[in-house]
Amino acid sequence: MKNKDLIVMNIEDARDELNCILSDLQKDSEYSEIEFKIALEHAYHHLNHAWNIRDIDEDRIGDCSEEDDKTWSKYPKDNILPYD
Repeated sequence: MKNKDLIVMNIEDARDELNCILSDLQKDSEYSEIEFKIALEHAYHHLNHAWNIRDIDEDRIGDCSEEDDKTWSKYPKDNILPYD
């Protein structure tokens, strides 16, 4: 597995987003479904990115294209099975 520092950073960002969601849900009675959706998408982006870059060369990550970012942000359907 490559890119452990970047993987850690993405997991920390996902954790921070989840903590914000939890705080907002507990404290903000006006917290909307759309805010919840956007925040969860952001958390998923970081988790998916952490998994999908695990074996990508550092140079390629440094030269990440918009297409790479979109690909690496997608749920890894072929690698991780749904939780039952």
